[in-house]
Amino acid sequence: MADYQSTVKHIAAPAERVFAKFTDLTLLQPVIDKYKEQVPQEQVKIKDIELSKDSCFITVEPVGKIGLKIIEAEPYKTVKFASESSPLDFNFWIQLVEKEPGDTKLRLTLRADIPFMIKAMIGSKLEQGIEMMAEALTKIEY
Repeated sequence: MADYQSTVKHIAAPAERVFAKFTDLTLLQPVIDKYKEQVPQEQVKIKDIELSKDSCFITVEPVGKIGLKIIEAEPYKTVKFASESSPLDFNFWIQLVEKEPGDTKLRLTLRADIPFMIKAMIGSKLEQGIEMMAEALTKIEY
């Protein structure tokens, strides 16, 4: 198992609102729509996203369809996901801490079961990806 963590990011919103956004994944549809409008089509690696309240399926080139399902949610602190229909087994979680009202700290962690030979090829991309995702989550309207 290999772990990849983002740096701690700040979100100017209460942890309760941030948590609500990540425990009902259908609330992320406006974010996805905005992303599709802003990024040139030739740069888009994500080809399709299907959302339900507790799961998300993303089709990414050249990997294929990857699914995430919420497996645990501790109110205002943690949302844990497990992979579904993915070429690799992984867990992903979002940690939230609100030390002061309206200032929530966020950290993402990815734990993946990656074969040693593949880890050397994709490890740095996973590190970059988790950091980019954490940064993107700070820009969502909560």
